[in-house]
Parts: sequence; C-alpha cells; structure tokens
Amino acid sequence: MRLFVNVDHVATIREARKTVEPNPLEAALLAEKAGADGITVHLREDRRHIQDEDAQKIRRGISTPMNLEMAAVEEMVCIALEIKPFQISLVPENRQEVTTEGGLDVIGHKERLIAIRDRLKPAGILFSLFVDPDRLQIDAAREIGADSIEINTGLYSERQAPDALKAELEKIRVAAGHAAQRGLRVFAGHGLTRKNVGSISAIDAIEELNIGHHIVSRAVMVGMLQAVEEMRLAIRPITK
Repeated sequence: MRLFVNVDHVATIREARKTVEPNPLEAALLAEKAGADGITVHLREDRRHIQDEDAQKIRRGISTPMNLEMAAVEEMVCIALEIKPFQISLVPENRQEVTTEGGLDVIGHKERLIAIRDRLKPAGILFSLFVDPDRLQIDAAREIGADSIEINTGLYSERQAPDALKAELEKIRVAAGHAAQRGLRVFAGHGLTRKNVGSISAIDAIEELNIGHHIVSRAVMVGMLQAVEEMRLAIRPITK
C-alpha cells in the first residue's frame, strides 16, 4: 500500500497570513524522509492554498513521484504540460466548496476528458480520475482510457452509525474490485484518518492512498515526520 501525502494545507496555513511560511516544499521533503511514496498537490483555480510557484518547486525538489490534482479546464492542462508531473488527477471543483464534495461525472463529460487525456498522455503523464464508488462512473473511466481511478472515501469518512459505515465500506470494496477487474489501477482518498484508514487499506484492490488534511493537522501538534510515520503504521491490513 503506497501513501501519497497531500501538502495543500501547509500552504493553507501560509496563505492565512500571505507570508512565506510554512513552506509546502519543506513539508514534502519531510514527508518523503518519513517514508511517503509520493507527494500530492491540488492547484485549485482560485489558488486558495497551493500556488503555481509551489507546484513548480515541489515538482523540481522532491525525489518521489508528484501527483497533481486539478480541474478539467484549459488553464490547468497547460500548467500540467509545463510542469510534467508523474500523474494528474482530475477532480471536480466548485468555487464555493470548502473541500471537494464528490467525484467527477465521467459519464457526462466524456468528450472533454478524452480531449484532456489525448494532450497529457503523449507527454508521459499518467491520467487518473477522482470518482465516487459507482460502477457506471468506473466503467466510463475505463472507456475513456484512464490509467487509474481514485475512489472518493468522503462519505465513508463521514459515517458515524456502524451500519451506515459498514454499508459505505462495502460499496468501496465492491467498486475497487470492479475497477481492478476492468484493468484500472485503484487508489483511494478523502477524509481518511489514522482511525478509519485501516479498513480501507485492507481492501486488496486498492494500492495507493492520498491523505493530506489529517496528516497536516497532526503535524501541527507533533511534526511532519511523526505524523507521516503514524499514518504509515495505521495503513495495515486488519482482521477481516
């Protein structure tokens, strides 16, 4: 199970004062030192946290793969072609949202997504889509030639009642297995914490997790090295 650490919210703290610290690149390097397998950054259209310069510096400065999350818009495609990250992950964006609220509607935007794929893949950039645990959306992702999907674990992370939590986990398990059978690489993320990640990491078809907010929140208290190390320890198979 690979862990990609999202350093967006290091930049969120910095942007609260519009100053130079904390530095997202420094956080990314510490995450790597603690064993992160890659670094994720989300360059949003409204630039609420990660800035263009951050993305450039992180791409040049880290030694692990960089996953660039972005909206399916022309501006971001051009930036991705300039930066050339290891992978881009297309996510939906709403300017009024606090954080990403759901997966992409792949079915409703096939032509646009295919056009973006055709520009990025010749540049050697892997093409991933952030989707809800929905078989029809996963089938559409396969049809348009995505290399991978990232299953949205947001609803799972919000569930409190045991039955609702179990039902959402089962949806993710079934979706992940379906995607793997269709030849897609399967990742997962959104809202994952040390307390809830174990059940997700126990799903055989999922090979990579993207986790940011919880790690950065914990890092404020104990430092980035310990926060990443704690998450790595939490990502382990549990008794099924």
